[in-house]
Amino acid sequence: MPQRPSEQAHLPLLTVTADTLVAVDFRPRRGEGRPPGPYRRLFATPGTRAFTLGNLLARLPMGMFSVSAVIMIAWSRGSYALAGAVTATGLAATAVVAPWTARLVDRHGQARVAVPATAFALLGMLALTVCVHQGAPDWTLFAAYAATATTPNTGGMSRARWAHLHRGDDKALHTANSFEQAADELCFMLGPVLAAFLCGALFPEAGTLAGSVLLMTGVLLFTAQRSTEPPPQPRTGAKSPVRARGMPPLLLGFLATGAVFGSMEVVTIAFTDARGHPSAAGAVLALQVAGSCAAGLLYGARAPAGPAERRYPLCVAAMAVLLTLPLLAATLTGSLPALSGALLVAGMATAPTMVTGMALVQQRTPDDRLNEGMTLAVTGLLGGIACGAATGGWVVERVSPTAGYGVPLTAATLALLIATAPRRQPRSPSPTPT
Repeated sequence: MPQRPSEQAHLPLLTVTADTLVAVDFRPRRGEGRPPGPYRRLFATPGTRAFTLGNLLARLPMGMFSVSAVIMIAWSRGSYALAGAVTATGLAATAVVAPWTARLVDRHGQARVAVPATAFALLGMLALTVCVHQGAPDWTLFAAYAATATTPNTGGMSRARWAHLHRGDDKALHTANSFEQAADELCFMLGPVLAAFLCGALFPEAGTLAGSVLLMTGVLLFTAQRSTEPPPQPRTGAKSPVRARGMPPLLLGFLATGAVFGSMEVVTIAFTDARGHPSAAGAVLALQVAGSCAAGLLYGARAPAGPAERRYPLCVAAMAVLLTLPLLAATLTGSLPALSGALLVAGMATAPTMVTGMALVQQRTPDDRLNEGMTLAVTGLLGGIACGAATGGWVVERVSPTAGYGVPLTAATLALLIATAPRRQPRSPSPTPT
């Protein structure tokens, strides 16, 4: 029976060499392609894509709320000082309340705690919107924004799920932490842009209202994925993560790293304003975030080289070295394009530092208090951001915007000193005399 052309195209090619018959088969092979990449393997687990989508929706408003509150209050009350004081009060309240919320999440489960905690926080957001719109006394703004402190740490809950799903698999956890850090960078880059656009294009309260809808929707979608949720951990005798071995210096390192972020933002805004291009600040800062995001994804695609304890000081050292570039660019050239390139390169060390630091937090935190440990790390970052912003603003006003780039460099150097400080080793028990 004659064969069709499509079948003949896949017939083996026969030839003879010496006394050997050789058959070459050109038919396509199945299942012999390149192995899936680390991120594809990461999301092959059922339920991971759904909880990641929900978490991204819930995380995006974290970069929207503070900008929306500042715009909403400043435009209606005519005072940026009042707006800054209100948002600082909310940050301080979050630093106190967030670890307690995370402890409840560990003890009772993510779904049982995160949903009502989010709903209560959104009541504070809506109360702030109403108070601003109705011209309520200033003290009501502080009280309303402080009530938003129960917002759960959605990034920490997502990392806790990865730790639960890949416990004991350091390579998968390294990839997961890298993805989560890149997601953090992306959300905190897009959030302020989206908030400013909504407030400017629609009305001052639009950013807060849109962020509230996104947060509640994302938390509901995230907590609905029960198959990947870590089981609740009953109360045990485990000590607080703050007192866990190796955690205090690590949290201090997060505080110093947060100061890098906070000071860099304020100084860059002041520098672009001094050069007559205040609207360029967002684009310049976005380049730093883009460099960090790209480096985080590339860092996660590679297998970790050695233990996190050894990698962390190296990452912090790289961050400190690269942060000399913005200072040099601002001092030697005073050019925005040169500064933009320097920030792009300098940002490439921050994500690996954060990824490795979070891996150490996971290792050093007791299993039944993982959400609390990661929330403490985030609280340290927030505290550092506030201190760095205040210090950077002081240097900009008292010295110059160019000199302000010495603040993030100093903070990174302090983080390096903390990471490389010698640790007191526990004494070995004395041998029992025989």
